[in-house]
Amino acid sequence: GKMHDTQEAGTQAKKGVKRSPRDFQADYEGAQHRDAAGWWGIPSAAFRNAMIDACRLTTPPFKMTLAKLTIFTEADGIDPNSATPLTKITKGEPRYFEIPARNDNGSCDLRVRALWDAGWEAKVRMRWDADQFTAEDVANLLTRVGLQVGVGEGRPFSRNSAGMGWGHFEIVNPD
Repeated sequence: GKMHDTQEAGTQAKKGVKRSPRDFQADYEGAQHRDAAGWWGIPSAAFRNAMIDACRLTTPPFKMTLAKLTIFTEADGIDPNSATPLTKITKGEPRYFEIPARNDNGSCDLRVRALWDAGWEAKVRMRWDADQFTAEDVANLLTRVGLQVGVGEGRPFSRNSAGMGWGHFEIVNPD
């Protein structure tokens, strides 16, 4: 659209501020997490943090503080640019996605993201204190994350919005 073309070209703003051309491809690549070997990943903490959030959904509610102390996600690798531990995405590839959004100051902007269509897969490896949570408890929390909390941008339990309907998943093999 017009906003994309204007930002990509770079412009002289009305108030005299020179704006450099925006590299949308660089934004897209910067929105992805990749291991040094080149595979895509999800920040491993996303699953752990979402499981801590999901504690309030169980009956009776699990103690979030206990989950924070005793449930951990095992990383498959590290994003060398951000040092973020990653869980490897084993199936699927991202596609370029651009959406209008509001900045904190209220101005309109474009967000560029890597969008993963339905069918992506990842093997999430967990470790936990078995004195605090059973394997069934951990599987229950991860199931609730997939159904209700979500992971990534646009997830249902986003801190900044009610989500875009993204970030859902289901457990295929709970071993």
